[in-house]
Amino acid sequence: MNNSESGKSSSPWLLAVFWLYVLIPLSWGVWSTLKKALALFS
Repeated sequence: MNNSESGKSSSPWLLAVFWLYVLIPLSWGVWSTLKKALALFS
């Protein structure tokens, strides 16, 4: 079998939506963790 691309390319909009789907909860978690960590030191 040949593993070359079949001519289809990913939509930039679809990639952006999936990255946002990952980055929004990730950034919320990092922000929440930083706020709690700063509360420990103040």
